[in-house]
Amino acid sequence: MNRVTFNVDLCKGCGLCVTACPKKILELDPEALNKKGYHPARITNQDACIACAMCATMCPDVVITVEKDV
Repeated sequence: MNRVTFNVDLCKGCGLCVTACPKKILELDPEALNKKGYHPARITNQDACIACAMCATMCPDVVITVEKDV
């Protein structure tokens, strides 16, 4: 299974990853705040991820790790 993880404490909630995701499975978590006071990004459906890494490419703070199932 492909896997996307976030370093939540470094995320500034800019939303660039949400916009870049072709599957539209990322969102800014409205219920969580990180140490910096931002709503961090999260994945809503891990099974739908195609591991294209567009989210990680767009992230200016390098908080996203994409692992592709081989």
